[in-house]
Amino acid sequence: MRFRLCVSGIAALLCVAGCGAGRDIDGDLTNDWGAMAPATGFVPAAETCHLSNFAVSGPRSTYEEVDCAVEHRTETVHVGEYPESAADAAEPPAGTSAAARAAYKECDKKTSAYVGGPWREARLWIGVTHPSPAAWKGGARWFRCELVELDSIENDGALARRSGSLRGALASKTSDLLLACYAIKLDDAGAISSMPSKKCTDTHNAEFVGIWTAPAGTAYPKDDADWEKFHDGCREVAAEYVGVPVDANLQYRTGVVSLPGNADVWAQGDHGVRCYLWMEGSDLTTSLKGKGTKALPVQYK
Repeated sequence: MRFRLCVSGIAALLCVAGCGAGRDIDGDLTNDWGAMAPATGFVPAAETCHLSNFAVSGPRSTYEEVDCAVEHRTETVHVGEYPESAADAAEPPAGTSAAARAAYKECDKKTSAYVGGPWREARLWIGVTHPSPAAWKGGARWFRCELVELDSIENDGALARRSGSLRGALASKTSDLLLACYAIKLDDAGAISSMPSKKCTDTHNAEFVGIWTAPAGTAYPKDDADWEKFHDGCREVAAEYVGVPVDANLQYRTGVVSLPGNADVWAQGDHGVRCYLWMEGSDLTTSLKGKGTKALPVQYK
């Protein structure tokens, strides 16, 4: 009975439960236990909205989902997983690494599918949120594709709080998110000072015509020669949009504004350049899409 000594009071209840003769007395206390499920870390959810601003690193402590009908700042359109080649790294992928560029490319495609059209044709911006370094060390290998609405693309736009999901927001060609027409204003030095958006039925002198994708290996523009390559690309996009030939006279038909993202997203692989035709000195009151050479004549002066 030296192994069955019981004490009085509350502890006696434990004795009643433990003093019976066990069927397994081999001294191994674990061989009859079922296997425990492997530990799993936090993984964010797709198609969710958030009160917080976009951040490159997404620790669990700052993660807060809200109903998209509530006013919010960001929306997660997709959650991906890094492949083994990237998962073996000691730290989360950096902005210019091959893994980070691959994640951005996946988010690019997923976002356009999510909103129902090319997201660059609207007042939208995307970013990739990675696990925090601590979460990465704990085994987290996800990345979040984050989408935000901007109040402007052309005038150093700020993040706009919105109510309602952006899923399917570009399915309608009448969406007020889509880029349209503009009234470009110049400063005393002849440089563009502002580019407020206008309805194409209002007086304007510029119009969004589409996206030019710079060839692989194209450097971010730093001087006039670099910018001229971008302008040439956008003139071709404008020619297709209006319906005029791409020839030596194209430069005399219209000016262009070429607007890539900033250098950071360019380094991540975002080589989509927003293109606008620009008719300086004109007062247009209709879209020039498909209007042909009569709407965009050669002007040598």
